[in-house]
Amino acid sequence: MAPPIHVRHLGRSDYATTWRAMQAYTAARGPDTADELWLTEHPPVYTLGQAGRREHLLRDIGVPVLAVDRGGQVTYHGPGQAVVYVLLDLRRRAYGVKGLVQRLEQAVIDLLAAQGVAAERLAGAPGVYVRRGDGAPAKLAALGLKVRNGCTYHGLALNVDLDLTPFNAINPCGHAGMPVTRLKDLGLATTVEQAAAGLAERLLDLLSA
Repeated sequence: MAPPIHVRHLGRSDYATTWRAMQAYTAARGPDTADELWLTEHPPVYTLGQAGRREHLLRDIGVPVLAVDRGGQVTYHGPGQAVVYVLLDLRRRAYGVKGLVQRLEQAVIDLLAAQGVAAERLAGAPGVYVRRGDGAPAKLAALGLKVRNGCTYHGLALNVDLDLTPFNAINPCGHAGMPVTRLKDLGLATTVEQAAAGLAERLLDLLSA
């Protein structure tokens, strides 16, 4: 049986401080270190993944840019976005990185399905999307992970009620012209805390399977 996963509620936290804390937690892990989910939201920041290309930063609008060690390209974090960091030892689980990504995406899909909204994956573009009225996909949730010695950190960001304007200054996750949406625009009235708690509840089931 897989070990339990603990949930930590960080409130609003500085991105760089939280990132360094994830690195330290992972570096200090031993065989009995607990797996954890960290729930938070961040002040405005662009993050650029390890393979990220600065050409996807289209213009400077005064938002800080931080190069980090997750996978993926550039994304935006800000108030009104629910962030779930996943600190797991995959060696104790029955799935690998691909299975973890699928479970992160499924948690968002299930959260929306419970509220009558259909969401989906797109091949070759990790994350969760919804279809606009014209049938085109719009990105609702982004994800990126780092794996070190079989242990993961970073995770999932779900747009709840954040200002979407900063996404106009980047190619979201490296996709030029990709529309971005949020729960508020889908008619779902919820807080960041409620959305994060709903994701955590679903992830505890999906990640423990």
